[in-house]
Amino acid sequence: MRRVLHGVVVLALVGSTVALNDAHKAVIIDDDGVVRHVSAYGRTVADLLAFQGVPVEHGDEVTPAMDARVGDGDTIVVRSTRTVTLEVDGQTSTFQTTALTVGDLVAALGSRGDGAVASASRSETLGREPVRVSTRKTVNVVVDGVVLPIRTTRATVGELLTDSGIALGEQDATSVPLQAAAVDGMVVLVSRGSTGSDTVTEVLPFETRTIEEPNLPQGYRQVRTTGRPGQAVTTYETRALDGAEVERTVVERTVTREPRDEVIVVGTMDPAKIRVDPGSAKAAARALLAERGWGDDQFACLDRLWTKESNWRVNAANPSSSAYGIPQALPGSKMASAGADWRTNPVTQIRWGLGYISGRYGTPCGAWAHSMERGWY
Repeated sequence: MRRVLHGVVVLALVGSTVALNDAHKAVIIDDDGVVRHVSAYGRTVADLLAFQGVPVEHGDEVTPAMDARVGDGDTIVVRSTRTVTLEVDGQTSTFQTTALTVGDLVAALGSRGDGAVASASRSETLGREPVRVSTRKTVNVVVDGVVLPIRTTRATVGELLTDSGIALGEQDATSVPLQAAAVDGMVVLVSRGSTGSDTVTEVLPFETRTIEEPNLPQGYRQVRTTGRPGQAVTTYETRALDGAEVERTVVERTVTREPRDEVIVVGTMDPAKIRVDPGSAKAAARALLAERGWGDDQFACLDRLWTKESNWRVNAANPSSSAYGIPQALPGSKMASAGADWRTNPVTQIRWGLGYISGRYGTPCGAWAHSMERGWY
């Protein structure tokens, strides 16, 4: 029995030694570019990484797979997932990747990344800073009458033009801003600018002013002063693009004639408020105006005019000028053409006065406006 028990114990010890030797491995672990030669115990990739304390998160890439058996001398590669910001030809995107270096990230672009230029060395490890990539592209530049298909990896339009030797003058312009991202298939129009000067004689417009006149009837409107445009000699600095003027700036202006404003007089008086006594000279005048087709507005003007001249007195005499009667005819004898009783008959005087006004001023309002402006009619 003692011999049997001894044999069992020996066999158990031998089996444990064989199993322990089978789990022991000498492997290479590449953890995000950090390479270590380690001695570890475990049968699978997961066993060995756990033994070495290498964390593996969801989304990380592990080669071989976590459940794969590992042999002595094998290499295990771990690539952790990280968030990166990539800008390609001005277009920015943020995403998760297991790329380790800038070169790995550019390589993921496939053929588009061939010949591309990155903002950092391709061997540089990815960090928190955005990676900017300018791919190889063709930009059509239209300049000086020709179309140039320029193949470039420059990031902006300005860099592209400078790199291609296309110089821009101070007055030149481009169809897109110089700081804009250069994009494959883009068309950039370069317009050549020039400056010059131009001296011209120009009209200065006049303004129109309206004056309300309470001594003229409503509806009356007369141009008291006609407007007259002014004149100026102006020197401009001009700017042109491809021969077409796009801007002009005043350098000097000399006014050779000032404009004269137009002044329009409009009446505000209500003719209906004028009171006329029956049988009076005013009543006769209103009737005679009606015979000529003139209404209350003209009578309102006539009333103001002859009130000022004679206060409607048939025998009103001006000793300094010999003007006489209601219309203040000068001399009074002129009214004899309307009747022999011109000295005493208000109707005769009114008939003559209306004829005088019609022939010289057109209407009583025309005569009254002249009287207000000049002091006489």
